[in-house]
Amino acid sequence: MKRILSVSIFITLIAGGLMNFVLPVQAAEEGVLDGCWVTEPGAWLEGCVTTTEAVKTTPTKCVFEANAKCGVCCFMQTLYKVTDWIFVILVALAGLFVIIGAMNLLMSAGDPSKVSSGRQYIMYAAIGLVVGFLAKAIPAIVRLAVGA
Repeated sequence: MKRILSVSIFITLIAGGLMNFVLPVQAAEEGVLDGCWVTEPGAWLEGCVTTTEAVKTTPTKCVFEANAKCGVCCFMQTLYKVTDWIFVILVALAGLFVIIGAMNLLMSAGDPSKVSSGRQYIMYAAIGLVVGFLAKAIPAIVRLAVGA
């Protein structure tokens, strides 16, 4: 368990470190951003371009010069996308941990240490699901903080 955790943390740190080199190069190629595409219905705030139902269901470009709240809408869009990915990854990992825990329980042959290990894997999966559901709640909390 510790080895899996340490390897996953190492891979995360390496990927995060590489992003420090990749993102500035990509931003330099694109130039200055003048807006963003808002595709998530929850990312629309009051006063953000328009709040009609037709616009809320289709991707719409939010231009910074046209509206002062466009930056907040773009931030909410990014927050929705990030928390969606966190949720998907944590649910997949939780499923994997349940399978590993169940295999440990089935193959324990009465060995108390393997039974305990299997239960811990399943408990870690449940904790991962709780964290995943909390990740889905972050955009709603931010919307409350922003006052939308």
